[in-house]
Amino acid sequence: MPQLARRLFALPQDLEGAAQSWLEHGERSPRAARLASSVVLLRDSPTGLETWLAYRPGSSPLGVLAFPGGSLDAADDDPVGWLGPSPQHWAEQMGTGDVGLARRHVVGAIRELFEETGVLLAGPDMSSTVEATSTSEWMRARLAVADQEKTFPEVLGKRGLSLRTDLLKSLVNWRSPDFAHRRFDTRYFAATVPLNQQPMLLEGKGVWGRWVNAADVIAGRDTTALGDEVGQENTEGRTLGELLVPGSEIMLEKMAMANGCIAYLSYKRKAHVYQPHLVEEDGKLLLEVEAAKTVAGDPQRER
Repeated sequence: MPQLARRLFALPQDLEGAAQSWLEHGERSPRAARLASSVVLLRDSPTGLETWLAYRPGSSPLGVLAFPGGSLDAADDDPVGWLGPSPQHWAEQMGTGDVGLARRHVVGAIRELFEETGVLLAGPDMSSTVEATSTSEWMRARLAVADQEKTFPEVLGKRGLSLRTDLLKSLVNWRSPDFAHRRFDTRYFAATVPLNQQPMLLEGKGVWGRWVNAADVIAGRDTTALGDEVGQENTEGRTLGELLVPGSEIMLEKMAMANGCIAYLSYKRKAHVYQPHLVEEDGKLLLEVEAAKTVAGDPQRER
């Protein structure tokens, strides 16, 4: 069993009211959490591992800045071409006995990644992936899926494409704190960008998104540089801990220490849930998360 370290994180401003209400009225049954999937996009660079972060408008349970992702939807249950590990395999990787749930999370992860970045983990067979997904035709397809004018399986079926589930790697399960009014139960996956594809924001909807160097982001976590760059009312003047949910910050730490994409993706992980609990330290409300200690030789440990 891995050794667990007690980690404390700042309570986001938009959760302060919910936290106070939770304490004042006593703990009660938490609101139901919406199921969600998210994909950590990765690429190597001369200065270390990079990942794609984007701004999320409003008070998203995934964070003000987050990896591509969002809620599962009904069409994620629809029939779709499937290449790679079976839903049963994914259920085992994710530590659940619900094979249907595991399948939905995998479909939702690939769909959300496509909607938000245009990166499409799909192909006609196991030896290839679709290329050049940044055309106007693909942008129209992304908008149609995002606006629920077409389902993701319909878009793939029309083009003779199947999901390349072998291109995903299961990471961790993040659950919003019990006291939050909007809660997500999110499965995180990791993937590299297929050949001749590049992430780009959804036309007319994306505000800010780019590749960031994980080590640089973690090194500047106590500054407001990234939030100031995004330039939104709820990002300016805020440090990293005020922009990301703790689970995302922990994953960025592991990326910063990993020796490239292959090392990060090849590490064998066990299913683990990150769920913050409200604690009071020196009169200040904080979020407490249990995360595995990093051990020498295994910097990419993600449990």
